[in-house]
Amino acid sequence: MKAFIRKQRYLIDFTLSSLLRRPGKNLGLLVVYSLIVFLLASVMLFTHALRSEARLVLADSPEIILQRMVAGRHDLIPGSYLEKMGRIRGVIGKHGRLWGYFYDPAVQANYTLMVPRDRQLAEDEAVIGAAIARTRGVSRGDFLTFRSTDGNAYSFRVSAILASDSELVSADLILVSEQRFRTFFGIPEGYYTDLVLNVRNPKELRKVAEKLTLRLPDTRPILRDEILRTYDAIFNWRQGIVFVLLTGTILAFVIFAWDKASGLSAEERREIGILKAIGWETSDVIRMKFWEGAIISLSAFLLGYLTAYGHVFYANAGLFEPVLKGWSVLYPEFRLTPFIDGLQLATLFFFTVFPYTVATIVPIWRAAITDPDTVMR
Repeated sequence: MKAFIRKQRYLIDFTLSSLLRRPGKNLGLLVVYSLIVFLLASVMLFTHALRSEARLVLADSPEIILQRMVAGRHDLIPGSYLEKMGRIRGVIGKHGRLWGYFYDPAVQANYTLMVPRDRQLAEDEAVIGAAIARTRGVSRGDFLTFRSTDGNAYSFRVSAILASDSELVSADLILVSEQRFRTFFGIPEGYYTDLVLNVRNPKELRKVAEKLTLRLPDTRPILRDEILRTYDAIFNWRQGIVFVLLTGTILAFVIFAWDKASGLSAEERREIGILKAIGWETSDVIRMKFWEGAIISLSAFLLGYLTAYGHVFYANAGLFEPVLKGWSVLYPEFRLTPFIDGLQLATLFFFTVFPYTVATIVPIWRAAITDPDTVMR
């Protein structure tokens, strides 16, 4: 075993010296190879990090959201539906929510106004998202004035600004009191935007949703898992768009790498002939060239992946951020938490390292089994 390891070490040493004798060709291949890995890894890391952030943000959201449907559209739901649904086994909490959208012509953006359950606000108070504060240039103690659909102007005193670490979901959020919300949107007492239910056992969600549909046929239950699947579909779709845009670059690299890996120059053929002439076996030559392909591909993979990691988690993925994160007047600013998927990493490794390494074997084998005299001539 020690002899085998020593032999491989000598082969690697010789391979490294061989690579250094052709710095231009190998450096160009390494740069292009690393660039392709960097592009692919950046998209995959950024998309997976966004998907993981969405899952963390939605982890505390209600298990079931119940909406009333009128003519196929979402409508206000009476509070009496809380009594109509009755006692359902497994449901540990239920209440109505008040939220809605308001278009602000001053910045040409939509805000989300919502009544919080975890804090009490005075009628003229509001808690706003960090993106709204940046866009409108307001801070704590300032006033925001909006005109409702009835033509009346309402002023809100900014009592607090939501923490920036929640900006992924709170960038356009404004928290107001229930009385001011109902007055601003003209929603009568006893009506809500939707109802939310908390279920003790996640395995009972489907069953609870079925019971709600039977007891309240004009409603639509939305499960938290369905919202997560929607986010996954959106991120996968955006990731696919970027991959399609990169298709031409990837194909160009495949052609370039295949040509470099499968085509031996006259100098390389002469080198193989000399090695065979001085006593190298065919297996030794193949191992030496295998290590050459492995060193280049592994170096490119590590360099590209580490650069992509820094690009995504320390430089905010500036190349792909507008496409993958979305774009808006109220653009959220937040730093992604590093998330690495082992399966994703293995897939990227397999499709970027393995093909190039294998592509070096066949032409080397053909040259290695040829008579040294013929090869050197």
